[in-house]
Amino acid sequence: MNVANGWIKKTLAGVILASSAVAASSSMAADYVIDTKGAHASINFQVQHLGYSWLLGRFNNFSGNFSYDAENLAASSINVTIDTTSVDSNHAERDKHLRGNDFLAVDKFPEATFVSKSISNIDDNGEEFDIVGDLTLHGVTKEITIEVEKVGEGKDPWGGYRVGFEGEAEFLMKDFGITKDLGPASQTVELKLHIEGIRQ
Repeated sequence: MNVANGWIKKTLAGVILASSAVAASSSMAADYVIDTKGAHASINFQVQHLGYSWLLGRFNNFSGNFSYDAENLAASSINVTIDTTSVDSNHAERDKHLRGNDFLAVDKFPEATFVSKSISNIDDNGEEFDIVGDLTLHGVTKEITIEVEKVGEGKDPWGGYRVGFEGEAEFLMKDFGITKDLGPASQTVELKLHIEGIRQ
């Protein structure tokens, strides 16, 4: 009986330790690659046109990765590299102007980057939070804040695991050395971000 009890205790201890190990591993940060290959991510922008309407656009080519820990969001991070030559406002002549020296100056600055520095303002459910980081655009680096909301996470049909977020941010063009004067209503760029990552 004592032998049986000893075996049961050892077995239970093993189960508890294994469960603890699984719980610990599940709460650790995981690395994700942004799914641009499958076009399940987008970087969009909008700027008021003279205060009368909105100019909408996007960057077609970008790449990035992030580390995400649902149990410790403050330890999460993201970095993104954007091909500024891929700017697309659905108008060829305007896109040529946007690539020129009045705006993105892509010959000098073919890339823009965002590198996170901290996560803050996390809600009770860990579903909404702010990412503070450095945006480098037009050769200038400034700190911006992205307001983020988690869309969802889970297994995909191909045996992988995904998590997705959407975010919003805004900045003044003049803060990044873009001084083309289109009127006061057209100085602010609003970003709309959709990011889906595949766990590695």
